[in-house]
Amino acid sequence: MAASGGPGGNAGSMVAGGGNRQLKYISLAVLVVQNASLILSIRYVRTLPGDRFFATSAVVMAEILKGVTCLLLIFIQKKGNLKQFSASLYDSIIVQYMDTLKLAVPSLIYTLQNNLQYVAISNLPAATFQVTYQLKILTTAVFSVLMLRKSLSRLQWMSLVLLFAGVAIVQVEQQQAGSKPAAGAQQSYIVGLVAVVVSCLSSGFAGVYFEKILKGSAASVWLRNVQLGIFGTLLGLLGLWSTEGAAVAQHGFFFGYTPLVWGVILNQAFGGLLVAVVVKYADNILKGFATSFSIVVSTVASIYLFDFRLNLLFALGAGLVIGAVYLYSLPKGPLASRPLAGTTIQQQAHAAQSKELPSVTTDGFLSKSVLVN
Repeated sequence: MAASGGPGGNAGSMVAGGGNRQLKYISLAVLVVQNASLILSIRYVRTLPGDRFFATSAVVMAEILKGVTCLLLIFIQKKGNLKQFSASLYDSIIVQYMDTLKLAVPSLIYTLQNNLQYVAISNLPAATFQVTYQLKILTTAVFSVLMLRKSLSRLQWMSLVLLFAGVAIVQVEQQQAGSKPAAGAQQSYIVGLVAVVVSCLSSGFAGVYFEKILKGSAASVWLRNVQLGIFGTLLGLLGLWSTEGAAVAQHGFFFGYTPLVWGVILNQAFGGLLVAVVVKYADNILKGFATSFSIVVSTVASIYLFDFRLNLLFALGAGLVIGAVYLYSLPKGPLASRPLAGTTIQQQAHAAQSKELPSVTTDGFLSKSVLVN
Protein backbone atom coordinates (compact mmCIF):
# COMPACT_ATOMS: atom_id res chain seq x y z
CA MET A 1 0.00 0.00 0.00
CA ALA A 2 2.76 2.36 0.97
CA ALA A 3 4.71 1.53 -2.16
CA SER A 4 1.75 2.19 -4.40
CA GLY A 5 0.80 5.37 -2.58
CA GLY A 6 4.29 6.94 -2.86
CA PRO A 7 4.47 7.34 -6.63
CA GLY A 8 0.86 8.48 -6.73
CA GLY A 9 1.59 11.10 -4.10
CA ASN A 10 4.69 12.24 -5.97
CA ALA A 11 2.73 12.45 -9.21
CA GLY A 12 0.04 14.47 -7.47
CA SER A 13 2.65 16.83 -6.05
CA MET A 14 4.22 17.26 -9.48
CA VAL A 15 0.84 18.08 -11.02
CA ALA A 16 0.07 20.53 -8.22
CA GLY A 17 3.50 22.10 -8.57
CA GLY A 18 3.05 22.46 -12.32
CA GLY A 19 -0.38 24.00 -11.80
CA ASN A 20 0.97 26.52 -9.29
CA ARG A 21 3.82 27.40 -11.63
CA GLN A 22 1.36 27.96 -14.45
CA LEU A 23 -0.81 30.16 -12.21
CA LYS A 24 2.27 32.22 -11.31
CA TYR A 25 3.06 32.81 -14.96
CA ILE A 26 -0.56 33.77 -15.64
CA SER A 27 -0.47 36.10 -12.63
CA LEU A 28 2.72 37.69 -13.93
CA ALA A 29 1.18 38.28 -17.36
CA VAL A 30 -2.00 39.78 -15.86
CA LEU A 31 -0.06 42.10 -13.54
CA VAL A 32 2.19 43.33 -16.35
CA VAL A 33 -0.62 43.84 -18.87
CA GLN A 34 -2.90 45.63 -16.40
CA ASN A 35 -0.18 47.90 -15.06
CA ALA A 36 1.26 48.87 -18.44
CA SER A 37 -1.99 49.03 -20.39
CA LEU A 38 -3.67 51.45 -17.98
CA ILE A 39 -0.85 53.98 -18.21
CA LEU A 40 -0.49 53.64 -21.98
CA SER A 41 -4.24 53.86 -22.59
CA ILE A 42 -4.66 56.96 -20.40
CA ARG A 43 -1.75 58.63 -22.18
CA TYR A 44 -3.23 57.72 -25.56
CA VAL A 45 -6.76 59.01 -24.96
CA ARG A 46 -5.50 62.18 -23.25
CA THR A 47 -3.28 63.11 -26.22
CA LEU A 48 -5.75 62.41 -29.02
CA PRO A 49 -6.92 65.45 -31.00
CA GLY A 50 -10.54 66.51 -30.61
CA ASP A 51 -12.84 66.87 -27.63
CA ARG A 52 -11.10 65.91 -24.39
CA PHE A 53 -13.22 64.18 -21.75
CA PHE A 54 -13.31 65.44 -18.18
CA ALA A 55 -10.85 63.44 -16.10
CA THR A 56 -12.88 64.15 -12.94
CA SER A 57 -15.93 62.47 -14.47
CA ALA A 58 -13.82 59.42 -15.40
CA VAL A 59 -12.64 59.12 -11.78
CA VAL A 60 -16.24 59.24 -10.56
CA MET A 61 -17.38 56.63 -13.07
CA ALA A 62 -14.55 54.28 -12.09
CA GLU A 63 -15.54 54.57 -8.41
CA ILE A 64 -19.20 53.87 -9.22
CA LEU A 65 -18.41 50.83 -11.36
CA LYS A 66 -16.01 49.42 -8.77
CA GLY A 67 -18.51 49.97 -5.95
CA VAL A 68 -21.36 48.33 -7.87
CA THR A 69 -19.14 45.36 -8.72
CA CYS A 70 -18.15 44.90 -5.07
CA LEU A 71 -21.81 45.09 -4.03
CA LEU A 72 -22.59 42.36 -6.54
CA LEU A 73 -19.77 40.20 -5.16
CA ILE A 74 -21.05 40.66 -1.60
CA PHE A 75 -24.55 39.72 -2.81
CA ILE A 76 -23.13 36.54 -4.35
CA GLN A 77 -21.31 35.78 -1.09
CA LYS A 78 -24.69 36.01 0.68
CA LYS A 79 -25.96 33.43 -1.84
CA GLY A 80 -28.51 35.84 -3.29
CA ASN A 81 -30.30 36.36 0.01
CA LEU A 82 -31.49 39.97 -0.33
CA LYS A 83 -32.55 40.29 3.31
CA GLN A 84 -29.21 39.04 4.61
CA PHE A 85 -27.37 41.19 2.09
CA SER A 86 -29.25 44.36 3.14
CA ALA A 87 -28.88 43.62 6.85
CA SER A 88 -25.16 43.07 6.45
CA LEU A 89 -24.64 46.37 4.62
CA TYR A 90 -26.81 48.27 7.10
CA ASP A 91 -24.88 46.89 10.05
CA SER A 92 -21.44 47.41 8.50
CA ILE A 93 -21.99 50.87 7.01
CA ILE A 94 -24.72 52.54 9.11
CA VAL A 95 -24.68 50.91 12.55
CA GLN A 96 -20.88 50.80 12.66
CA TYR A 97 -20.64 54.29 11.22
CA MET A 98 -17.46 55.16 13.09
CA ASP A 99 -15.70 52.31 11.33
CA THR A 100 -17.01 53.63 8.02
CA LEU A 101 -15.92 57.19 8.76
CA LYS A 102 -12.36 56.00 9.30
CA LEU A 103 -12.15 55.43 5.55
CA ALA A 104 -13.02 59.04 4.70
CA VAL A 105 -9.39 60.18 4.97
CA PRO A 106 -7.82 57.51 2.71
CA SER A 107 -10.74 57.85 0.32
CA LEU A 108 -10.12 61.60 0.03
CA ILE A 109 -6.44 60.97 -0.63
CA TYR A 110 -7.14 58.21 -3.17
CA THR A 111 -9.60 60.47 -5.02
CA LEU A 112 -6.98 63.22 -5.15
CA GLN A 113 -4.41 60.68 -6.29
CA ASN A 114 -6.62 59.36 -9.10
CA ASN A 115 -7.16 62.87 -10.45
CA LEU A 116 -3.46 63.71 -10.15
CA GLN A 117 -2.55 60.62 -12.14
CA TYR A 118 -4.65 61.85 -15.05
CA VAL A 119 -2.89 65.22 -14.81
CA ALA A 120 0.54 63.56 -14.65
CA ILE A 121 -0.01 61.11 -17.52
CA SER A 122 -1.54 63.89 -19.63
CA ASN A 123 1.67 65.92 -19.28
CA LEU A 124 4.42 63.30 -19.10
CA PRO A 125 5.52 60.61 -21.56
CA ALA A 126 4.16 57.23 -20.48
CA ALA A 127 7.64 55.78 -19.93
CA THR A 128 8.72 58.79 -17.84
CA PHE A 129 5.59 58.54 -15.71
CA GLN A 130 6.05 54.80 -15.22
CA VAL A 131 9.61 55.27 -13.99
CA THR A 132 8.91 58.32 -11.83
CA TYR A 133 5.82 56.75 -10.28
CA GLN A 134 8.03 54.13 -8.63
CA LEU A 135 8.88 56.85 -6.07
CA LYS A 136 5.68 55.53 -4.51
CA ILE A 137 7.78 52.68 -3.10
CA LEU A 138 10.12 55.18 -1.43
CA THR A 139 7.31 57.26 0.10
CA THR A 140 5.49 54.15 1.33
CA ALA A 141 8.67 52.85 2.95
CA VAL A 142 9.37 56.17 4.67
CA PHE A 143 5.81 56.48 6.00
CA SER A 144 5.92 52.85 7.16
CA VAL A 145 9.03 53.58 9.20
CA LEU A 146 7.61 56.82 10.64
CA MET A 147 4.00 55.76 11.30
CA LEU A 148 4.20 52.01 11.85
CA ARG A 149 7.72 51.82 13.27
CA LYS A 150 8.62 49.18 10.71
CA SER A 151 12.26 48.37 10.12
CA LEU A 152 13.79 48.05 6.68
CA SER A 153 16.68 45.78 5.83
CA ARG A 154 19.98 47.16 4.59
CA LEU A 155 19.23 45.77 1.15
CA GLN A 156 15.92 47.64 1.09
CA TRP A 157 17.58 50.91 2.12
CA MET A 158 20.17 50.39 -0.60
CA SER A 159 17.44 49.72 -3.16
CA LEU A 160 15.62 52.92 -2.13
CA VAL A 161 18.80 54.93 -2.71
CA LEU A 162 19.16 53.33 -6.15
CA LEU A 163 15.50 54.05 -6.84
CA PHE A 164 15.87 57.75 -6.04
CA ALA A 165 19.07 57.97 -8.09
CA GLY A 166 17.40 56.31 -11.08
CA VAL A 167 14.38 58.61 -10.99
CA ALA A 168 16.66 61.66 -10.64
CA ILE A 169 18.69 60.60 -13.70
CA VAL A 170 15.49 60.22 -15.74
CA GLN A 171 14.37 63.73 -14.74
CA VAL A 172 17.74 65.20 -15.73
CA GLU A 173 17.54 63.41 -19.07
CA GLN A 174 14.02 64.70 -19.71
CA GLN A 175 15.03 68.27 -18.88
CA GLN A 176 18.03 68.06 -21.22
CA ALA A 177 16.11 66.44 -24.06
CA GLY A 178 13.00 68.58 -23.64
CA SER A 179 9.56 66.99 -23.72
CA LYS A 180 7.99 66.83 -27.15
CA PRO A 181 4.22 67.41 -26.80
CA ALA A 182 1.88 65.19 -28.73
CA ALA A 183 0.10 66.74 -31.68
CA GLY A 184 -2.78 68.94 -30.62
CA ALA A 185 -2.04 68.52 -26.92
CA GLN A 186 -1.04 71.26 -24.50
CA GLN A 187 1.44 69.79 -22.04
CA SER A 188 3.65 71.05 -19.24
CA TYR A 189 6.47 68.86 -17.97
CA ILE A 190 6.65 70.73 -14.66
CA VAL A 191 2.91 70.30 -14.04
CA GLY A 192 3.18 66.60 -14.79
CA LEU A 193 6.22 66.15 -12.55
CA VAL A 194 4.60 67.98 -9.62
CA ALA A 195 1.43 65.90 -10.10
CA VAL A 196 3.26 62.57 -10.04
CA VAL A 197 5.38 63.53 -7.01
CA VAL A 198 2.32 64.65 -5.02
CA SER A 199 0.54 61.48 -6.17
CA CYS A 200 3.42 59.36 -4.85
CA LEU A 201 3.40 61.19 -1.51
CA SER A 202 -0.36 60.82 -1.13
CA SER A 203 -0.22 57.17 -2.17
CA GLY A 204 2.45 56.34 0.38
CA PHE A 205 0.64 58.13 3.20
CA ALA A 206 -2.79 56.74 2.34
CA GLY A 207 -1.55 53.17 2.05
CA VAL A 208 0.23 53.26 5.42
CA TYR A 209 -2.64 55.11 7.10
CA PHE A 210 -5.04 52.52 5.70
CA GLU A 211 -2.89 49.73 7.08
CA LYS A 212 -2.71 51.41 10.47
CA ILE A 213 -6.46 51.90 10.95
CA LEU A 214 -7.46 48.52 9.54
CA LYS A 215 -5.18 46.29 11.59
CA GLY A 216 -7.27 43.63 13.25
CA SER A 217 -10.34 44.41 11.14
CA ALA A 218 -12.44 41.43 10.09
CA ALA A 219 -14.27 43.20 7.25
CA SER A 220 -13.89 41.73 3.77
CA VAL A 221 -11.97 43.57 1.07
CA TRP A 222 -15.19 43.88 -0.95
CA LEU A 223 -16.94 45.68 1.90
CA ARG A 224 -13.96 47.97 2.40
CA ASN A 225 -14.07 48.94 -1.26
CA VAL A 226 -17.79 49.66 -1.03
CA GLN A 227 -17.08 51.99 1.90
CA LEU A 228 -14.22 53.59 -0.02
CA GLY A 229 -16.45 53.89 -3.08
CA ILE A 230 -19.15 55.77 -1.18
CA PHE A 231 -16.74 58.46 -0.06
CA GLY A 232 -14.80 58.32 -3.32
CA THR A 233 -17.91 58.98 -5.42
CA LEU A 234 -19.11 61.85 -3.21
CA LEU A 235 -15.66 63.45 -3.03
CA GLY A 236 -15.13 62.90 -6.75
CA LEU A 237 -18.41 64.67 -7.54
CA LEU A 238 -17.39 67.52 -5.23
CA GLY A 239 -14.06 67.81 -7.03
CA LEU A 240 -15.79 67.74 -10.42
CA TRP A 241 -18.19 70.51 -9.36
CA SER A 242 -15.46 72.71 -7.90
CA THR A 243 -12.98 72.42 -10.79
CA GLU A 244 -15.04 71.74 -13.92
CA GLY A 245 -18.62 72.34 -12.80
CA ALA A 246 -19.40 75.07 -15.34
CA ALA A 247 -17.91 73.11 -18.25
CA VAL A 248 -19.73 69.91 -17.25
CA ALA A 249 -23.02 71.82 -16.94
CA GLN A 250 -22.49 73.23 -20.43
CA HIS A 251 -21.26 70.12 -22.27
CA GLY A 252 -22.57 67.25 -20.15
CA PHE A 253 -21.05 64.66 -17.81
CA PHE A 254 -20.12 62.27 -20.64
CA PHE A 255 -18.66 64.92 -22.93
CA GLY A 256 -15.78 63.54 -25.01
CA TYR A 257 -16.49 59.91 -24.08
CA THR A 258 -15.54 57.40 -26.76
CA PRO A 259 -15.22 53.60 -26.70
CA LEU A 260 -11.52 54.09 -25.92
CA VAL A 261 -12.36 56.31 -22.93
CA TRP A 262 -14.82 53.72 -21.64
CA GLY A 263 -12.07 51.14 -22.02
CA VAL A 264 -9.77 53.22 -19.80
CA ILE A 265 -12.49 53.60 -17.18
CA LEU A 266 -13.28 49.88 -17.20
CA ASN A 267 -9.58 49.08 -16.93
CA GLN A 268 -9.21 51.42 -13.98
CA ALA A 269 -12.35 50.11 -12.25
CA PHE A 270 -11.95 46.39 -12.84
CA GLY A 271 -8.17 46.22 -13.13
CA GLY A 272 -7.79 46.35 -9.37
CA LEU A 273 -10.40 43.62 -8.94
CA LEU A 274 -8.63 41.46 -11.48
CA VAL A 275 -5.30 42.00 -9.75
CA ALA A 276 -6.96 41.01 -6.47
CA VAL A 277 -7.92 37.65 -7.94
CA VAL A 278 -4.46 36.78 -9.27
CA VAL A 279 -2.18 38.49 -6.75
CA LYS A 280 -2.61 35.71 -4.17
CA TYR A 281 -0.64 33.48 -6.53
CA ALA A 282 2.16 36.06 -6.83
CA ASP A 283 4.84 36.48 -4.19
CA ASN A 284 6.78 39.71 -3.64
CA ILE A 285 9.52 38.69 -6.06
CA LEU A 286 6.99 38.08 -8.82
CA LYS A 287 5.25 41.40 -8.11
CA GLY A 288 8.59 43.19 -8.18
CA PHE A 289 9.50 41.52 -11.46
CA ALA A 290 6.08 42.40 -12.90
CA THR A 291 6.54 46.06 -11.98
CA SER A 292 10.02 46.09 -13.54
CA PHE A 293 8.80 44.36 -16.69
CA SER A 294 5.90 46.84 -16.92
CA ILE A 295 8.43 49.68 -17.17
CA VAL A 296 10.12 47.90 -20.07
CA VAL A 297 6.78 47.28 -21.80
CA SER A 298 5.68 50.91 -21.35
CA THR A 299 9.00 52.20 -22.68
CA VAL A 300 8.99 49.97 -25.75
CA ALA A 301 5.32 50.71 -26.48
CA SER A 302 5.94 54.46 -26.09
CA ILE A 303 8.61 54.32 -28.80
CA TYR A 304 6.07 53.00 -31.30
CA LEU A 305 2.90 54.73 -30.08
CA PHE A 306 4.16 58.16 -29.01
CA ASP A 307 7.47 58.55 -30.87
CA PHE A 308 9.35 58.39 -27.57
CA ARG A 309 13.11 58.68 -27.99
CA LEU A 310 15.16 56.34 -25.86
CA ASN A 311 18.74 57.38 -25.10
CA LEU A 312 21.55 56.10 -22.92
CA LEU A 313 20.80 58.38 -19.94
CA PHE A 314 17.14 57.38 -19.77
CA ALA A 315 18.10 53.71 -20.13
CA LEU A 316 20.57 54.09 -17.24
CA GLY A 317 17.99 55.74 -14.96
CA ALA A 318 15.27 53.26 -15.87
CA GLY A 319 17.70 50.39 -15.35
CA LEU A 320 18.51 51.60 -11.83
CA VAL A 321 14.79 51.87 -11.03
CA ILE A 322 14.07 48.40 -12.41
CA GLY A 323 16.92 46.92 -10.40
CA ALA A 324 15.85 48.80 -7.26
CA VAL A 325 12.25 47.58 -7.52
CA TYR A 326 13.44 43.99 -7.89
CA LEU A 327 15.94 44.23 -5.02
CA TYR A 328 13.34 45.80 -2.72
CA SER A 329 11.01 42.83 -3.28
CA LEU A 330 13.62 40.16 -2.51
CA PRO A 331 13.12 38.07 0.64
CA LYS A 332 15.30 38.96 3.60
CA GLY A 333 18.50 36.93 3.60
CA PRO A 334 21.45 36.90 5.99
CA LEU A 335 22.55 40.40 4.96
CA ALA A 336 19.06 41.82 4.67
CA SER A 337 17.80 40.36 7.92
CA ARG A 338 20.58 41.96 9.97
CA PRO A 339 19.01 44.84 11.95
CA LEU A 340 20.20 48.35 11.37
CA ALA A 341 22.49 49.86 13.96
CA GLY A 342 20.61 51.88 16.56
CA THR A 343 17.37 49.88 16.47
CA THR A 344 16.16 48.69 19.85
CA ILE A 345 15.03 45.19 20.72
CA GLN A 346 11.48 46.52 21.12
CA GLN A 347 11.55 47.99 17.61
CA GLN A 348 12.90 44.73 16.19
CA ALA A 349 10.16 42.76 17.96
CA HIS A 350 7.52 45.16 16.67
CA ALA A 351 8.89 44.77 13.15
CA ALA A 352 8.70 41.00 13.44
CA GLN A 353 5.06 41.24 14.50
CA SER A 354 4.32 43.62 11.64
CA LYS A 355 5.37 41.01 9.09
CA GLU A 356 2.40 38.90 10.07
CA LEU A 357 -0.04 41.69 9.22
CA PRO A 358 -1.40 42.22 5.73
CA SER A 359 -0.11 45.22 3.85
CA VAL A 360 -2.39 47.49 1.91
CA THR A 361 0.37 49.06 -0.10
CA THR A 362 0.54 48.27 -3.76
CA ASP A 363 4.29 47.75 -4.29
CA GLY A 364 4.47 50.15 -7.18
CA PHE A 365 1.28 49.10 -8.95
CA LEU A 366 -1.15 51.71 -10.13
CA SER A 367 -4.16 50.25 -8.39
CA LYS A 368 -5.07 52.06 -5.14
CA SER A 369 -7.60 49.76 -3.56
CA VAL A 370 -7.08 47.37 -0.67
CA LEU A 371 -7.71 44.59 -3.14
CA VAL A 372 -4.08 44.04 -3.92
CA ASN A 373 -3.51 42.20 -0.66
